[in-house]
Amino acid sequence: MIYIADSSLFIIGKRIEGNIITVPSVGEELRDETSRTTMELMNVRIEPPLKSFIREVTLKAGLTKDSEELSKTDIDILAKALEYSRKEDVVLISDDYAVQNTAIHLGIKVMPAGQKKIRDVLLWEKFCFGCKRRFPQGDECPVCGTALKKIRKKNRN
Repeated sequence: MIYIADSSLFIIGKRIEGNIITVPSVGEELRDETSRTTMELMNVRIEPPLKSFIREVTLKAGLTKDSEELSKTDIDILAKALEYSRKEDVVLISDDYAVQNTAIHLGIKVMPAGQKKIRDVLLWEKFCFGCKRRFPQGDECPVCGTALKKIRKKNRN
C-alpha cells in the first residue's frame, strides 16, 4: 500500500506500514526535532508534485470552495496523491478536513492520522447575511455590499 502523508502523520508520530511519500513543503512545515526525526525513521520518500496535477487539484478545490482553506502544501500533497491514485492504490493521510473533502471529491481514499475522518462530503457557497442571497464566490455582496460568509451548500434534490 502507498500512503501519501501530510505533516499530521509525523507530528502525531503514528506508525504506518507501507511505502510513505510526501512533498518537500511538508518537510519544511515540521518545526520540531521529534517530528523531523519521526519522518526520517519512517524512510519517507520526498517527491515534488507535478504541475499538471496541481492545476487539476486547484480547479477541483475551486469548485468545492475548499480553495480558501487550502495552503500551498495542502495543494501539493493533494496533487501528489492524485498523481499516484491514477496508477496505484493510494491512501492520503491527513487530519485537515478541507484536504479530506477535496481528496474525496477527487476520488482519493483518505485516512486521518489522529482525528476522526470527515463524515460528510461538502460543497460550499457564499451567503450574504444582509440581503440573504447566495453567491458562488466573492468576498463582498454585489447587491448590498455586506461581507459574504462561506456556508455549507444545501442539497437541492
